[in-house]
Amino acid sequence: MKPVRLPASATNPLPRWGLILLCLLYILSGLIGRDPWKQEDAAGFGIMWTMAHGTWQDWLAPNISGLAMPQEGPLAYWIGAICIKLFGWLLGDAMAARLATVFFFLLGSFAVWYSTYVLGRRPEAQPLRLAFGGQPQPKDYGRTLADGALLIYLGSLGLLVHSHSTSANALHVSMVGMALYGAVRYFDKPSGKSALLLGAVLGLLVLTRGWLVPAGLLLGLLALGLARGKALPLRLIGVSLPVALVLGVAWPFAAQELLPAAQSPVAGWMAWNLDHLGLPRWNALKYLLSNGIWFCWPAWPFAAWAVYAWRRQALPLHIALPLAYCIVLIILALMYPGSDEAALLPLLPPLAMLAAFGLPTMKRGAINAVDWFSVMILTTSAAFIWLGWIAKQTGWPAWLARNAFKLAPGFKPEFDLFTVLIAGAASVAWIALVHWRISRRPSVLWRAVVLSSGGVILCWLLLMTLWLPWGNYMRSYAPVAREMGEQVPPQNCVGSTITPAQRATFAYFSEVPFERIDGMRCDYLLVPGSSRVKAETELRRYGDDWRLVWEGHRASDRNERFRLYRRVR
Repeated sequence: MKPVRLPASATNPLPRWGLILLCLLYILSGLIGRDPWKQEDAAGFGIMWTMAHGTWQDWLAPNISGLAMPQEGPLAYWIGAICIKLFGWLLGDAMAARLATVFFFLLGSFAVWYSTYVLGRRPEAQPLRLAFGGQPQPKDYGRTLADGALLIYLGSLGLLVHSHSTSANALHVSMVGMALYGAVRYFDKPSGKSALLLGAVLGLLVLTRGWLVPAGLLLGLLALGLARGKALPLRLIGVSLPVALVLGVAWPFAAQELLPAAQSPVAGWMAWNLDHLGLPRWNALKYLLSNGIWFCWPAWPFAAWAVYAWRRQALPLHIALPLAYCIVLIILALMYPGSDEAALLPLLPPLAMLAAFGLPTMKRGAINAVDWFSVMILTTSAAFIWLGWIAKQTGWPAWLARNAFKLAPGFKPEFDLFTVLIAGAASVAWIALVHWRISRRPSVLWRAVVLSSGGVILCWLLLMTLWLPWGNYMRSYAPVAREMGEQVPPQNCVGSTITPAQRATFAYFSEVPFERIDGMRCDYLLVPGSSRVKAETELRRYGDDWRLVWEGHRASDRNERFRLYRRVR
């Protein structure tokens, strides 16, 4: 017997305008007014910026001002570079590159919503027919489940930072969602067209972040196809696999044939892929358990319950397909030798989709427990964000203000009425949402996750409005990069040993050309250091023909140093 029994009133969908507004609030907060930050965000932007302002060789061999970056793949950076080409003159290069991030997020949201909608309309997913009628229509039921899946996806804690970064990870999670959508289309109504779509998505996934994930997903789909019917794997092998291979090898083949052997990124790209493959280890399992609990929250409890609730139905497609993706991706995460959140990121689309089918089977007590947990934790978090901002502006409470300024020495708080009004409006909307949920006690399916998702979006929006100047001060290299640029005369270039993210930021904000350190022809050399290591000591590594001309650091980091040397002729 099916575990779902629902009246039609429980499948009232969210208003379209409300869902669209939530998505826009989610993705736009944190993109506007933010400098490229340290690590993958700045490094990803640097590759896009180099492509947009470089030659065709830069499009085939991803690099940051001459520093080779063969890892992952070029697709996300191609899209970002195109955005810079088209809109950089209007929005600035950094903001134009973030248009690609918005596109990546919308693509993933579309994939999660429509995948759930298609499976939610299938006969085996429908609730039991009521004795006197009144059960929901398949389309209404599927749409409500899709709304729930999207809310769970938006509320996933692990998605927050990565979906707002200018990196391949933002596209990778969305392409996994698109691969799930292609598989749903194929298994729902097998055809050559749906197999072609699935193959194209898998091929593009290879160009996004390597071939391990698409290869694993294809093997998982073949196993699922064999279990469900002999004819299903035929088009996967005859159509999807060839299309995926053609698209997946197009860039490595072109790079290998058109670029000199020394500049080809293929060897480095293959080595990066193989570095992510190894035997399952205890450390990987420990990392998965300790970090996956919060990274995949709130999707994993609902997803686990969905598998349990539908256990007697011989795993229908709406459970079997996302579960197969989860199993493959968990195995790949266990085979990854290192500790990286990017290994957990592809789990979010199938978990959100699987979790949606757990919503109709949950008891009222469990739903209320989730709601009260969300209200208490997220309201407390939002209140603390406001309290910290007040302390930063007024100095009260003194202990909180002291800690904030201790983390960012020299920071001068700014008051922006527009951002405060946005944060205030979002807080009032949150209070209204909580009041609506508690006072009306709606019976709709998505009531169990609307508070979780709304609270996460509220906290993120508050951080990216009230605390954005503080974040830029802590994580941006823009001021020190501009200061360094003033020391280099026109028509001169700089070699460097700084990290990829630092190189991207310095090259962009200083407007000084950078070159590779090996075989460098530049008269200036930029190196990182610390306050503990004197410039004289550092010079010994580079020879006697260099002279220190500038030394600087970010105001928020007193220990970090950047030193610029000029060649003595």
